[in-house]
Amino acid sequence: MPAVPTPTAPDDDGPTRAIHITDIEAAINWWRERSPSADGISACPEVRALAGIYGLMVWHRETLADERTMPRKAYEAWLAWYQTTPDAPCIAICSTSQGDAVCKGCGRQFSEVQHWPAFTPGQKRSVWRRITQEGTAWRFNRYAERARQTSGEDHPDPRRFGDPARPA
Repeated sequence: MPAVPTPTAPDDDGPTRAIHITDIEAAINWWRERSPSADGISACPEVRALAGIYGLMVWHRETLADERTMPRKAYEAWLAWYQTTPDAPCIAICSTSQGDAVCKGCGRQFSEVQHWPAFTPGQKRSVWRRITQEGTAWRFNRYAERARQTSGEDHPDPRRFGDPARPA
């Protein structure tokens, strides 16, 4: 498996299109819970596809897999898990609109905020990983704590916060 640049080093198309090994693990565990083994030994096809990638990553001591070169079945299984994760890290407090190069609310760079809709799932997960590791954005401090205390969830459905004077 060829080496992939680190997620913090952008290329011509934005962040790298890399899927971190922890995302592969999360997808395997999600599928194992969703489609448990009937006999305690065999795994569902999605787990087997992801496990093949995971095994190669471990063998080659790689932490990143290029989403463009993943086998189709493994990528589709990973995408199914990815669809269950929050899309954007935005907390609706965007300082890039005020001229900041990095958003104080979510931690994304201005270009990442601007081009987010065009990013691939791998690019989005690379950004998520970087901002989570940095942990400096407001989404990772008191705002996240308050959201959990109020609703019990990190990413409440934004439709609940619409204009109360306007019918849904």
